[in-house]
Amino acid sequence: PYRHPPETRLEMPPPTRYFWGDEPEPDEYYASQGVRNSQAYFTTPTGAKLFTQSFRPLPPGPAKAAVFMTHGYGSDTGWLFQKIAIAFASWGYSVHCADLLGHGRSDGLRCYLGDLNSVADAALSYFLSVRNSDEHRHLPAFIFGESMGGLVSLLVYLRSPEPAAWTGLILSAPLFVIPGDMKPSKLRLFAYGLLVRDGGHVAGPMPGQQDGGGRGQRTRRSWKVIAANPKRYTGRPRLGTMTEIARMCDPLQGKFG
Repeated sequence: PYRHPPETRLEMPPPTRYFWGDEPEPDEYYASQGVRNSQAYFTTPTGAKLFTQSFRPLPPGPAKAAVFMTHGYGSDTGWLFQKIAIAFASWGYSVHCADLLGHGRSDGLRCYLGDLNSVADAALSYFLSVRNSDEHRHLPAFIFGESMGGLVSLLVYLRSPEPAAWTGLILSAPLFVIPGDMKPSKLRLFAYGLLVRDGGHVAGPMPGQQDGGGRGQRTRRSWKVIAANPKRYTGRPRLGTMTEIARMCDPLQGKFG
């Protein structure tokens, strides 16, 4: 999400039913974009439920490839993120997304990511259920991740029992390196680590963060749409989430920083 300086922070827009407005209804909107949408809940091997969406091209026909998409921190698949999925589907791809644990309509405490490996495993179990289906097993398959979803997508790939099942990775501004002014100091991380033992779900301040904000390159117009998402997490990051993201990013920062 885009962070505005305090003096230019935008007012929250009036809520709408969908990211495109109050009408048309979803089926009509998707058809106007040349795609069809389906939604379902998927139960992971651990019993957690993920909200999932699929986007396929219209008219129905053989897909060019399958794309498995993961959204960023605090977001979900049901608002502006699906514009990317719609675009891929309109180009002839079979697209499949899941709200990460702790996000959107999936199970879990909102934006608590105390174990990113478990978050990735949950998404992977859904992706493989689609990847191994008769419809998709012979198609090229790509994993797409945006921002923190890029980090999760990399974990999905690395934790796959057969990485060769994936044709490639598509990463958009992946969270491999935490910006310097937002990265907690080692002292702060140590303090967080002590707190996480009993209170990792507690929200706390992050360096360089303003409430409900974050980093990204967004226009004022798109920010209004993002801010209108009723399922978007606007609270401070949870201590366990900050510690886990920093733990995962540190080795990657050594490679890509």
